[in-house]
Amino acid sequence: MIISSIGQGLLWSVLGLGIFMTYRILNFPDMTTEGSFPLGGAVCVTAIINGIPPIIATLLGVLAGMCAGLVTALLYTKGKIPVILSGILVMSALNSVMLFVMQSPNLSLLNQSNVVNFFTDMGLPTNFDIVFLGLLVVIVLIAILFFFFSTEFGQSYIATGDNEAMAKSLGIKTDRMKITGIVLSNGVIALAGALISQSDGYADVNKGTGVIVIGLSSIIIGEVLYGELTFFERLVAIVIGSIIYQLLILLIIRLGFDTTYLNLFSSIVLAFCLLIPRFKEKLQLKTGFEREAEK
Repeated sequence: MIISSIGQGLLWSVLGLGIFMTYRILNFPDMTTEGSFPLGGAVCVTAIINGIPPIIATLLGVLAGMCAGLVTALLYTKGKIPVILSGILVMSALNSVMLFVMQSPNLSLLNQSNVVNFFTDMGLPTNFDIVFLGLLVVIVLIAILFFFFSTEFGQSYIATGDNEAMAKSLGIKTDRMKITGIVLSNGVIALAGALISQSDGYADVNKGTGVIVIGLSSIIIGEVLYGELTFFERLVAIVIGSIIYQLLILLIIRLGFDTTYLNLFSSIVLAFCLLIPRFKEKLQLKTGFEREAEK
């Protein structure tokens, strides 16, 4: 079970890396996440069932997520609709899009080949196929993201999130940066949806419910554990945070709690992690006052 949780943590960390691109760099939450995640799975699974090779099907899922992100980005930057509302509008619309794509609320991959089978066929021990797949995807994705954000374009993207007014004064087209960020972010999120749907063996229109909390938990847990980090270290911390989150979920299940309430537990974990820095600040402040009093 622990190996399985580590494998799931690696796959779910892809979601965290996608959310990181908007939540931490552009400094806003993108609600499209809860639509683009299951959309990636829906398109991928439908493509596989229709005879398209799993890798190409996965890329089609990514493309679908990027298209969803593009609609949100245009509503936000060109339509001047608040980003959260733009995301909610697209997220709601994607529910109908997924029903159209799958022609049913869910689809099974029973007796269908998928990317996980590539590793299963190597004769790996139980659950290690997911671990190897997750490791491969995470290593490649982190390498691509690190390279991208090291480029001049990537630095302009970061500058847009840090200080938009300053970025504009330097001649950076901030709307273009936001569009790029939202599109790429949702592409990565859809990749997570496609991989997890293949790992689970099915796609479902409701698979996106609460996933933004799971992604944020991965980010926050990593930040709480390691504090000040370089950009590369922050990406790695998200992966570690995701694995820890999945191990916490495993612990909750082992303790006998009803899995129906997993979203509640996820929210509690996220809230607790968000409050830890506040507790640290108060503790440091209190300790400082006590030292002053002793003097």
